[in-house]
Amino acid sequence: MSQPCSKVVKLSLRKRIQCRMLILRRWFQRVLDRLLICSLGKPIRYRMLPHATMTSPSLGGTPVGNFTPEQQVTPAPLVCHNRDVESSSDLVTLKISLLGDSQIGKTSFLVKYVGNEKEQEALQKKELNLMYKTLLVGGARISYSIWEVGGGNKSWDHIPAACKDSVAILFMFDLTSRCTLNGVLRWHQEAIKWNQTAIPVLIGTKFDDFIQLPIDLQWTISSEARALAKALNATLFFSSATYNINVNKVFKFITAKLFDLPWTVERNLTMGEPMIDF
Repeated sequence: MSQPCSKVVKLSLRKRIQCRMLILRRWFQRVLDRLLICSLGKPIRYRMLPHATMTSPSLGGTPVGNFTPEQQVTPAPLVCHNRDVESSSDLVTLKISLLGDSQIGKTSFLVKYVGNEKEQEALQKKELNLMYKTLLVGGARISYSIWEVGGGNKSWDHIPAACKDSVAILFMFDLTSRCTLNGVLRWHQEAIKWNQTAIPVLIGTKFDDFIQLPIDLQWTISSEARALAKALNATLFFSSATYNINVNKVFKFITAKLFDLPWTVERNLTMGEPMIDF
């Protein structure tokens, strides 16, 4: 009888140690993130986290999969905010990374989702942008910290910080520029050095310009994008920040996948329409 009891005690002790190590790791990660934000030099605006909530018009006026964005509030210009973003007991902070070449619409995509379009001009001049978006999922508050790597030569130094501990990585390219699609391979090869467990999503931007191209060129680019998505084991979305096409849907897909929500994306391979493939 003493041997099974001893095993139970050891197992309980091991679980307690693992739990404390997990708490300690999360605390260190928050400290490192805050130090990195402070080191960026230029003030960063991000969304405060109010307790009052409302349904976002951008999601069609009704919750999808039991989650809705929090009420829009005016952001404040801060380098490091004194209030801990994760201070609330029901708040879970998850990290998402945006990677891709410069001038492909990453910042416009991010700003469209977060909803702070006044911030766009300032963000486009930076090599690493960080913004927050808060959702309600089953009564819990989920705060996405979204890290956008600028795309220039100097931005490669920020890939480790942007990708570590991310739950999803968005690899983005310009639908009107095939070279940016080819560039996704370089971003992916670098990203998987630091994170091999994140959900991969391939996003083609500027769909509104893409549909003005000759139909044969559209078909070629679409075929190449689908082939790359399959190689990366990623879900493919064609999007437009200008017309808010599939912007929110990308993050709905990620949220549903992370929390096993009863919401699934519909496949769309119709030429001339914003493609979704998986």
